[in-house]
Amino acid sequence: MKKTVMLIGAFDTKGPDYAFVRQQIAARGCELMSVNTGVLGSTDLFPVDVEADEVARAGGADLALLRRHGDRGEAMKAMTAGAAAIAARLFVERGFHGILGMGGTGGSSVVTAAMRALPLGLPKVCVSTAASGDTSAYVGLRDVVMIPAIVDVAGVNRISRVVYTHAAGAICGMVGAEVTGAGDDRPVIAASMFGNTTTCVEACESALAAKGYEVLIFHATGTGGRTLEALVAEGLVDAVLDITTTEWADTVCGGIFDAGEDRLSAPGRRGIPHLIAPGCVDMANFGAIDTVPMHYREAGRNLYEWNPSVTLMRTSAEENRRMGAVFAAKANAATGPVAFLFPLKGVSILDGDGQPFCDREADEAIFEAIRRGLREGIAVHEVDANINDPLFSEQAVEVMVELISQAKGGKG
Repeated sequence: MKKTVMLIGAFDTKGPDYAFVRQQIAARGCELMSVNTGVLGSTDLFPVDVEADEVARAGGADLALLRRHGDRGEAMKAMTAGAAAIAARLFVERGFHGILGMGGTGGSSVVTAAMRALPLGLPKVCVSTAASGDTSAYVGLRDVVMIPAIVDVAGVNRISRVVYTHAAGAICGMVGAEVTGAGDDRPVIAASMFGNTTTCVEACESALAAKGYEVLIFHATGTGGRTLEALVAEGLVDAVLDITTTEWADTVCGGIFDAGEDRLSAPGRRGIPHLIAPGCVDMANFGAIDTVPMHYREAGRNLYEWNPSVTLMRTSAEENRRMGAVFAAKANAATGPVAFLFPLKGVSILDGDGQPFCDREADEAIFEAIRRGLREGIAVHEVDANINDPLFSEQAVEVMVELISQAKGGKG
């Protein structure tokens, strides 16, 4: 069966660029579906399946009015919303196997909104002038591949011809690739991990795999935590092993790995088993040491250069108390089985006995805040070991399996 690629973008200003890419994709044996998001007009260089007026309507606007108003911001908002709605609808109604779009900052915003509305695993390629900078606004929590345009998306020339040819080859290769093992029906456990908890999480992953579970590991760098929460919310995860909840330290302290205040919420809302450990709550993350906020440096806070690009700051007892209150509130709101696991000899490598962040008073502050804030019926397990000690990972696996058993038995 031939694969179908959706081309989406502003055909009014970038028609020749899309015509070239379209030819390249067709030459590789793929069929095409075209969606025009250009407010000013269209193209006669190739057939268009969905025109801009339909995209505007899907975004709650009238194309004629957008043209009359001449407000770029208004048009961008409408076409962005419309592109996402159209892509999601066409995926359900007609089905396609991949999507490719191109543009500058504005065009990239529109086409990647459409990409983010599509399922994980569906190939998504964006050729963008913004691809060499911070792409988080374009990629979001989806698997969007950004290809640097090198020159502006403004015609086919000796540079763009190479970029466009490679982009066409990339999307065709992606839609033609057969994914093996996609039918794996093992229960899925999402786990959060950091460099400072790698030993623990990898031990848990190995033990849980031996018990018939598939463990998806998320790097707790803000994006990782948000992605974990999103996949749980979408119903793609059966249980959560939250060993590394450090992102809340960044939320409290203004660090760079802030996952937002919704972190630790999705498992409870979905009612799935959730084991929470205060892993790496001893550290807030910043960039190079000179990027640590001056008020922390002037206060003489305990800083540790993890590498030239990452500086860790030891959290205080007060900051840990604030986190503990949040953790308890999140658990109290859960509709499914939830429990806590405390490592009494350190919540990270750096918090181990004699290590730079070792501060048992600060650790106890978060433990006590959680204990004090929890409603009845939520278990707190304590392990007299460091979080990376085998004793802790063994207990984590045992409690995780017990929570899953409770869920199957209908007990909360």
